Amino acid sequence: MHYDPRKRDHGLPHDPFLSLVVPRPIGWISTVGKDGVVNLAPYSYFAAVCSNPAHVVFGSAGRKDSMRNAEETGEFVVNLATWTLREAMNESSANFGPHESEPMLTGLAMAASINVGAPRVAQAPAALECRYVSTTALTNEAGEAVPHSIILGRVVGVYIEDAILREGQVDLRGLGVLSRLGYMEYGVLDTIFTMARPAQRPPAQR
Repeated sequence: MHYDPRKRDHGLPHDPFLSLVVPRPIGWISTVGKDGVVNLAPYSYFAAVCSNPAHVVFGSAGRKDSMRNAEETGEFVVNLATWTLREAMNESSANFGPHESEPMLTGLAMAASINVGAPRVAQAPAALECRYVSTTALTNEAGEAVPHSIILGRVVGVYIEDAILREGQVDLRGLGVLSRLGYMEYGVLDTIFTMARPAQRPPAQR
């Protein structure tokens, strides 16, 4: 089959687009509002975009609490979501109001960050402390605004639980790191393998 996602003419019960861009890492974003309320929400439009300097992005459909808090306070934290935290992560995606704290309502303990004011999820085995850089409002090919934005942050601190460091490397085996698939489906990282990069080829002679 072939369809145009602009027209959504696939004829299927659900849009298959998100089932084809998989797996997507989950950016479990914690922020603090100007009123001091801690917000926590998962974003499956999330990615690292470079490592030196380290930057991450998450995409927001509409002006949600995480986006507003990051812009207003200049900070956010990305928490690693794992199998043992799956229920709490899912509960934190509910439509809470801006003055309701997801960690408090879901019973999740938070821990202080070092370089930013927003806290991290205490049980998360890793977290990225980020300073807000910019928001990019998305448009279509005609330059017309659409209700989605990309929030960019620079990583200024990294928390790693000592137990997942082995021989100087982060070892994710057994953690069941979560990823988002399509529909209501999620995936778990359970297979890790190594492949050496190809040798550098000399530039072609002209």
